[in-house]
Amino acid sequence: MPFAARRVARRTARRTSNRQSAATPTPQADPAAPAAAAEPAYMAELEQLNELKTQGIISDEEYQAKKQQILGI
Repeated sequence: MPFAARRVARRTARRTSNRQSAATPTPQADPAAPAAAAEPAYMAELEQLNELKTQGIISDEEYQAKKQQILGI
């Protein structure tokens, strides 16, 4: 599957997931718990991105753009 097609598929899946999670109410939990749970996913995403770059699946420009998006820069 070409990179652009994978990117579109991931984006579509993410949007669908966001819509579904917005439609269902979530129980309120300790505010510190979501931050702790989000950090490993954040790091895992950066590690996966680095692995894709190392394997040559994505270019350096794509890597930098996605890394900035993940970091919120």
